[in-house]
Amino acid sequence: MRCEVVAIGTELLLGQIVDSNSSWIGEQLALAGIDSLFQTKVGDNFERMEACIRQALERSDAVICCGGLGPTQDDITRDVLARIMGVELVRDEVIVATIKAMFDEREREMSDNNRRQADIPAGASVIAQMPGTAPGMACPVGDKVIYAVPGVPYEMKEMMLGTILPDLQHRRGAAAVIRSRVLKTWGLSESGLAEMLDDRLQELDRIGNPTLAFQASGIEGIKVRVTAKTDDEASAIAIMDAEESLVRGIVGDHLFAVDDATMESVVLDLVRARGWRLAAHESLTGGVMASRMTAVDPDLKVFQGAIVAGEVTGQGDGEMRAVAAAAKAQNRFGCDLGIAAVSPLHDEDVPSGTVFLGIVAENAEHATTVALPGDHRRLRAYAVISLLDFARKTLARG
Repeated sequence: MRCEVVAIGTELLLGQIVDSNSSWIGEQLALAGIDSLFQTKVGDNFERMEACIRQALERSDAVICCGGLGPTQDDITRDVLARIMGVELVRDEVIVATIKAMFDEREREMSDNNRRQADIPAGASVIAQMPGTAPGMACPVGDKVIYAVPGVPYEMKEMMLGTILPDLQHRRGAAAVIRSRVLKTWGLSESGLAEMLDDRLQELDRIGNPTLAFQASGIEGIKVRVTAKTDDEASAIAIMDAEESLVRGIVGDHLFAVDDATMESVVLDLVRARGWRLAAHESLTGGVMASRMTAVDPDLKVFQGAIVAGEVTGQGDGEMRAVAAAAKAQNRFGCDLGIAAVSPLHDEDVPSGTVFLGIVAENAEHATTVALPGDHRRLRAYAVISLLDFARKTLARG
């Protein structure tokens, strides 16, 4: 069973509205074990909408059209679907009465335009859920089907969960489960990671299940998505567990988190497991570290705070100054662990983007130097995650 998504609305093409509906629908289809190989956006133009939906219907068993069911002149999805089905629109007076009741309840007058929303292609069935004034439709085309749902997210979701997903699963027959897991890495380029995993990728091309895919995520590193398609949840989890273990064996400690975990949540967990507390010195990062850490630890149970100060001066090289800054944070907040990222002094002869990282853990000192890209804003963001990664690896080594 293949199901395609067509998002309708010129505002989507102009970037005035972000198409979050297609992403959500794609996620739900995957969870239901239904293949979705294409997602398309098309503006409010009859000929282009018709061509787009016909093409989707040719290569898929089902199509979900999202949007264009409102009362205005550019809401023409129902008209296009009637053309594709080769039928006329028929006004459903029961739906007219339902829409009118919604207006009466709000003590508002229903305009004649709203009656258009009750025009249904002959032979189509109305989706039972109707949280708004736009009814959804299931339109049979031979042995295939086109579903039409409103673009309003909460209306679309109610119809998807209540009618469309169960109907698709019924049409598919045999049960299937598609599950994905995201493995997050830091410190490798996308090409470098792909090279490390090349032999495994070739093996998976031959096997076919699971699959691996890469996603570059800027300051969040490179993500590896593991996807398994099986008959049941337990089998999918077992396949993903085995694949994650293989990937970990290949990429080592570059893999820092899975799914919703982040670099900061991983570091906080490591610090918490030791019964420690953590503080930062932010001469370079200017509060970015504190913002990220408090988003995960809002009650400051592990992360105690940060010193946001100017340039760190003093004796010694950059790494020594980073350690000294980390020690200041440790002492200021009475913590077990202090961390700091500092920039070079103006008279230091080092390459652009050089950042010094320092950690003081109880009585032990650790420091390193990294070269980071970007303007000042990006440099600060990269410095934060580089410092957290340094802390993670230092803590993991004991």
